[in-house]
Amino acid sequence: MRIAKEFILREIAGECILVPTGATTQEFNGMLTMSETARFIWENLEKADSLEEMIQMILDEYEIDEETARRDAVGFISQLVGNGFVECTKEDRTW
Repeated sequence: MRIAKEFILREIAGECILVPTGATTQEFNGMLTMSETARFIWENLEKADSLEEMIQMILDEYEIDEETARRDAVGFISQLVGNGFVECTKEDRTW
């Protein structure tokens, strides 16, 4: 995966927020408030080579079960892809 849009990750009043910058402000008018897990996924998205690796990274970081980690990862990443914020980099479009 690669981040396709310009965002800055900010912590505002104890909340983690993705703020659009540059040309992204023309396409996306608003900010995204993220959970702790969503922030972790965002910060590690380009480091993981696959969904399975991302899930393992979440499991290593948090004391949650695999089903919860998978649901959180798939849900958040699907939203990012659906909104065009990230792009799949593999030819088979799996990651």
